[in-house]
Amino acid sequence: MLIKRGIAVSPGVAIGPAMVLGADVFRIPQRFVSIAVVESELQRFHAALDAVCSEIEANEQVAKASIGSQYSAIFAAHLQMARDTKLISEIETLIREKCYSPEFASTRVLHEYAKRFQNLGVPYLAERAADIYDLEKRLLRRLLGERREELRHVAAPVLILAKNLSPSETANLDRRYVLGFATEVGGRTSHTAILAGALEIPAVVGLGDILSEITSAEMVIIDGTEGVVIIDPDDETLVRYRDSEERHRSFTRRLEALRHLPSQTIDGEAIQLMGNIEFPTEAEPAHQRGAEGIGLYRTEFLYLDANNEPTEEDHYRAYCQVLQAFPNQPVIIRTLDLGADKLPLGFRMEYPEGISPALSLRSIRLSLLHLDLFKTQLRAILRAACHGDLKIMFPLVSTLLELRQAKMILSDVMEDLEEQGVPFKRHVPVGMMVEVPAAALMAEEFAREVAFFSIGTNDLIQYTLAVDRGDPRVSSLYRAGDPSILRLISNVIKVARQHNIPVSVCGQMGSDPMFVPLLVGMGLRQLSISPQAIPEMKEVIRHLTISRAEQIAERAASMEMAKDVESFLRGELKKILPESVK
Repeated sequence: MLIKRGIAVSPGVAIGPAMVLGADVFRIPQRFVSIAVVESELQRFHAALDAVCSEIEANEQVAKASIGSQYSAIFAAHLQMARDTKLISEIETLIREKCYSPEFASTRVLHEYAKRFQNLGVPYLAERAADIYDLEKRLLRRLLGERREELRHVAAPVLILAKNLSPSETANLDRRYVLGFATEVGGRTSHTAILAGALEIPAVVGLGDILSEITSAEMVIIDGTEGVVIIDPDDETLVRYRDSEERHRSFTRRLEALRHLPSQTIDGEAIQLMGNIEFPTEAEPAHQRGAEGIGLYRTEFLYLDANNEPTEEDHYRAYCQVLQAFPNQPVIIRTLDLGADKLPLGFRMEYPEGISPALSLRSIRLSLLHLDLFKTQLRAILRAACHGDLKIMFPLVSTLLELRQAKMILSDVMEDLEEQGVPFKRHVPVGMMVEVPAAALMAEEFAREVAFFSIGTNDLIQYTLAVDRGDPRVSSLYRAGDPSILRLISNVIKVARQHNIPVSVCGQMGSDPMFVPLLVGMGLRQLSISPQAIPEMKEVIRHLTISRAEQIAERAASMEMAKDVESFLRGELKKILPESVK
């Protein structure tokens, strides 16, 4: 029996025979072509590209019909990428001017784009490189006439094990037969992981080398809750996991009944559960799952078309669409949180060699440098605020000077709108993300100048522990339960309560049920989480008392090691909610 641990991205247990997919590595037959056939090679490239676009459009329709329009938007972004005029032009130039073969030119250009994403210093954006590699594979399949046909012939229940699955392959998985999947690479926020959650297929990614350890038809267990894959399990393990599989199904059915029940503890304390979204189309599904507003609306999707700057109207329409789903509940819009490489062409900057993008020009620093870009977004936010309870949140604030500069720009925008006679809402609450240690340590000073805090635990953990969670060599050190993280969070909550301003957690930590009692015990009364996680978090809250939560927080605060904290929290969750699948 072999046990491998990876990253849990879609909960549940799946048991069955393995189907091992090949690495899907293409051998490019030639690098150059004769100058006499350049035009015909260009035609061949465009024919392949047109076929790929048709494929993506078909996948978009499949995703829309099977899992909803909010997830089909992923393929709309893929299509936008495939039709990107700059990208196409760069490939054409290599074919026409250097006589590169279409295969080699496509790989050369797309790998360069992927590298830029990976060097942005933002884990979520680095994982978008997988979408570019997906486009490369599609093009090469069309150009070389090769296809990975295995998935098309699945006609019996299997568990997929692969180097990686592209978003298109994931969206097309037949849920009648594909019980779960596991991959050697990937991260929590990859589009493949997002789609796995939407399909409700147990999935584990980032396992490292596993394909060499397994053959097709071998019995496998995929535990998408704990991030474990077991190859050739013994009889005792099989029995235990079959019981777990049934308990998870029963637990999921019960959670559905919680959708319209209040999120409050046994002793009547309300804990507000809001949703994190990326696309406007995710707002309505979040509402249907019981979200009491949007606590984090990421606006980066507007910049997916890297050739064109989104207009004020683009911003305005997107924000209004979300407000329509939550007309009487808060919607918090986070301003642009990107690095310089992902902006429209006129705003891009290359990072000098040796410079870490994670510590360089990104988020609020970038907005304060490109004021035209920043003001366009702020104008749209202020206009949209007329239609609901909208709030503004600035990301990655590390100094009071940055915050004051951003608020000053906001005041300037208000004056411009007023002079132009454009309707807008003047008194829009302004808050900030607390995601760097400097902001957490200076919470007392920041609390005097903002209307609310939102603790971004993903970056806070990364910057505090000096760990890139996307690097498998050190990812084991990325621990939300580290005492240093708990102390920083506790300080921010304490300061917020003293100044009577709302504070929430909007990172991955808030979507993990074992951390909910701890956060509530620290004094948190607001969580902003993945919409899919809302029912389970509500179930934990409804089985909790404030006094029990405070005891848990006090005990965790006395511990010195992350592993001890997390082991303790898992044990407490089992006591609070024995049926939990965590």
